[in-house]
Formats: sequence, C-alpha cells, structure tokens
Amino acid sequence: MLHTLDAVLEWLLEDSDPEVRLYALTHLLGKSERCPESTAAREALMRAGPAAAILDGQTEGGYWGAGLDFYRSKYKGGVWQLIVLAELGADGRDPRIQAACEYIFEHSQDRESGGFSVDPASGGGGRHGTVIPCLTGNMVFCLERLGFGKDERTARAIEWICEYQRADDGESHAPKGWPYDSFSDCFGGHSCFMGVVKSLKGLAAIPPRSRNASVKAKIAELAEFVLLHRVHKRSHDLESVSRPGWLKLGFPLMYQTDILEILCILMDLGVEDERMSDARQALLAKRGADGQWILENSFNGRTLVPIEKKGAASKWITARALYALGSLNANTVSRNA
Repeated sequence: MLHTLDAVLEWLLEDSDPEVRLYALTHLLGKSERCPESTAAREALMRAGPAAAILDGQTEGGYWGAGLDFYRSKYKGGVWQLIVLAELGADGRDPRIQAACEYIFEHSQDRESGGFSVDPASGGGGRHGTVIPCLTGNMVFCLERLGFGKDERTARAIEWICEYQRADDGESHAPKGWPYDSFSDCFGGHSCFMGVVKSLKGLAAIPPRSRNASVKAKIAELAEFVLLHRVHKRSHDLESVSRPGWLKLGFPLMYQTDILEILCILMDLGVEDERMSDARQALLAKRGADGQWILENSFNGRTLVPIEKKGAASKWITARALYALGSLNANTVSRNA
C-alpha cells in the first residue's frame, strides 16, 4: 500500500495539534507565519495544549519553580520552558513569555560578556565563570523566535558566539583564558558538538537580512564543522557514529541533539551538501510503512508538560523529518508496505 504525501500532510495539519499544524504550514507548505492559517494555528496553540499548560505553571515573577534554578533544575526551570515554547511556535508577544525572557536576561546573561550562564551572579546577571556555549546558543534561538531578535542584549549574546564559539576538530590546542579554562567539556581539545550545534541553531534563527559579516562567517565555520562529521560521524573515522543516541529521534532535545535536529538546522540555513546524505539515509530508513516516524527519545516525566508519547507515531518527528529530507520527499512520503 502506498501512502502519499497528501495523506501524511492531512494528518499533520489536523486542528487537534495546532503547534504541529503551524510547523507544517510554514515549513512544509511554505506559508507565511503571518498568513491567516498560520495566525489561527498560533492563536489556538496558545489557548490549549503543551504551550498553554507550560504558561499556566508560570509564577507572576516570570519564572517556574525556584526561579534561580532556571538551568540546573532540569528540565523544569525557566530556560527549558523557553526552549520548549520556542520550539512549539509560541507567540512571543504574550506578556507571560516576555516576562520569562526578561527574567532570564536579568539572572542568566553575563553582564560582562553577553553569554548566558547556568548560575546567577550575586550582584545580578549571570555568573561570569559559568557561561557555556550550548546554553548561549539555545537562548539566542529562543530570543530570536520569541521576538527579542532586535534587542541589544540578544545582539551581545550573538557577539559572544561569534567571538568565543570554537569549531576545533582536535587539530589544535585549546586556547587559554576565559571562557576556555572554565569547562574542559565545552572548550577542550575538540569542540563540544552540542555547543557547536546549539550555537549554529541560534545563528540560524536570525533572519538572513539581519546577519552581519561576523554572523555569516561563524555560520559558515560551524556548518563546515558539522559537515566535516557527516552530521553524526567521527571525522577521523567516517565509518563510526559519534554517539549512537544521535540516531534516536526526539523532540524537544533541550541541550542534546540528534541527526534530525542537525539536518533541520542545515535546511534552515539553505545548506545542501552531499555530506548530509548519510544522515538523510539513516533518517529515511526510520520511516514506517505508513509514512510516519516514531518518537524514540523523550524527556517526558522530567519536564513540566509531556510532548507526545515515546514509542508512538510522532507528528513532530514526522513533520521535521519531511522538512529535513527535502528533495528526497518530493513525490511521496512512504513506500510499499
């Protein structure tokens, strides 16, 4: 039995999951985020579903839980809620989301460097010694998606990425000094892959017309690092997978990553390169006879609100997989059963 693209799209466009509907409209059908259909979907997701439930759990101070555990309370603190809200396509004009972003600016952003820290500083802002790249990249992604792209504080975080995020494949010695001396896992002899991916994700969220020369150069550098690894391989042994977990598809991924997220980032940047083919084939092989993909990796049970069900057909994975596969899906989304 052959399942056509139309059948799967009909499933993804169901009104019962407006956040997925919004993604499918904009990423698969090429609709504007401001068109009536997209606007209606975003309004619906703010009224009910995961985004609405997350916002219902927010305090009047703009935070969740203990507040200052915005990062270390995994995955119930403020930064994790902002990541999920941004991924779901939440409306950043909502006063609750604006308050959450302001809280993170106030308590996580290092006032000296502009990067984002896992700890608050005693005098305000984020602690200078615990600024890390994956968090900074994730926060740039969130802030761009949630309407803070023109804020000078977001610009400072983008500058941090451009200045400090490395794309070293272990060919040179790690530089000395701040921030490289703080976290060897983030800034060791080989750049942390998650730091590279999340930094690239943040920069990819910047509208192309707003990318300056430094941003364009850093995007090119980080994208080449990913492609050097064929998305998920060891660059010095391309027959080996860097981390088997990257082949288990999940959403949302917090500070982790997988082949699907990386491919989606490259697609957002308009990258087409033959070095993406191994990851695309691995992704294609996971498609079921019904044209759908399964949620294989989940933070459900550790988050405030569950997103879909692990082991079951996933609208999010399916929609993102169709986007990531690009031209491979031009005519059909499934195969003979």
